[in-house]
Amino acid sequence: MQVAIHFGAHCTDDDRLLRTLLRNKDVLARQGVAVPGPGRYRNILREAMEKLQGEPASREARDILLDGILDDDSARRVVLTHESFICVPTRVFDGGILYEKAGYKPMWLRNLFPGDEVEFFLAIRNPATFIPAVFHHKWQKRDNFHEFLQGTDVGEIRWSDVIVAIRETNPDTPLTVWCNEDTPLIWPEVLQRVSDHAPGTRIKGGLDILAEIMKREGKSRLRRYLAENPPKSERQRRRILAAFLEKYVIEEAVEEEIDVPGWTDATVAELTQNYERDLEEIAAIPGVTFIEP
Repeated sequence: MQVAIHFGAHCTDDDRLLRTLLRNKDVLARQGVAVPGPGRYRNILREAMEKLQGEPASREARDILLDGILDDDSARRVVLTHESFICVPTRVFDGGILYEKAGYKPMWLRNLFPGDEVEFFLAIRNPATFIPAVFHHKWQKRDNFHEFLQGTDVGEIRWSDVIVAIRETNPDTPLTVWCNEDTPLIWPEVLQRVSDHAPGTRIKGGLDILAEIMKREGKSRLRRYLAENPPKSERQRRRILAAFLEKYVIEEAVEEEIDVPGWTDATVAELTQNYERDLEEIAAIPGVTFIEP
């Protein structure tokens, strides 16, 4: 069994991946890919993780988990996704460290399926927008920004530290990473890598994110152009999307208001520069597939 586990990060997905794959549930099922609803697994996986505390599940326990998750035991792959698999939003900066639990929670998840082919998937986001977004998350309970950060030095935040922590405790588990900012251009590839559907499969929702930030005229022209000129490669498809987006983007839709106390334009600029340098580090981490636009 292949087990694809998508664990966030917070404020990069809002269950869009799950909703899109569920729209294609029947098509994927015919290819042996199971996309269970979140009520089938989120609570039972959390309970199993807390019970086993990282110890590998027995074969019997693993089978019981999958029996509760799957309707069809002939599936070759199952997709499990939840932005709070590692922690809830309030605890993103526990101990003054970004995703301090990344050093063991993914391993706890992986060990629920010993003997299976497990893959991890993670979207990351510029800390300049990620931090305010998580602070204002509907399930984030702290009202005080400084209490929320728990002493974290925001200038020292690096996603590469999170990813290295995941890799060190899961050296045999492939990890695919992408930037939330790039999602409109790479969404079809993200869907394909997570579900592992066959090339050429018609997937509903592949342009949905791009459509949200593009003028109506551009959306209709793009769909018509793609129908008349099917891209011959992923690179060509991205060039086409980027060209249409540049011409028809809704500027207001891609602007983000940063509302946290004490931050200045210089703070945002510093965090953004750090993030861009960090992406080069991430792309070079062994065992990581980094989807770039």
